[in-house]
Order: sequence, then structure tokens, then C-alpha cells
Amino acid sequence: MTFYAKINADFSENYIGYSALAIIASTCLGSIAIMTTLLGGNGFIQMLLVFLTVSVCSAHNAAILTVQKPKLVLDLLIVSLLVNSLLIIGNSLF
Repeated sequence: MTFYAKINADFSENYIGYSALAIIASTCLGSIAIMTTLLGGNGFIQMLLVFLTVSVCSAHNAAILTVQKPKLVLDLLIVSLLVNSLLIIGNSLF
């Protein structure tokens, strides 16, 4: 059993509890990503990055609120965390 399969099984089993924590994690990391993006100015590129952050966080939150399958919610959480983490790292370096 792979690491992803173990996480997916645990997430599916405890969907309600993990969903609440996932909303908090995704939203907090997204707000930090937006803050670091806007520290670089408010040009077109920054607004595009803010749009990207809001889109991935909203997609994840919408999947939870519309009670989608746990696998989809987990996949969207992973995408949200990866995108926002990369934006934070990228904005901190440049």
C-alpha cells in the first residue's frame, strides 16, 4: 500500500474531522501566499497569482461544502497546499 493510498483511506474514514482541518489549513496557507504575493507589488503578475491562490482554495472549499467524494477533496487539498507553498517559497526568494 502506497503512502497516498494510506492517507486516502484514513481521510475517507475520518472525512468530517479532516475536512474541518483541511479548510483551516488551506485557507491559512492561501492567505499567507496572498500576503507574500502582494508584498511584491500590485501589478498584473501579482493579481494573476492572487487569482490562482483564490481559485485553488475556493475549489477545495467548494468540494467540501458540496459534499464531494473524499478522494476528490483530498486531491484538491494536495493541489491547494502545493500551489500555495510554491507561491510562498517563490515570493520569499524573489
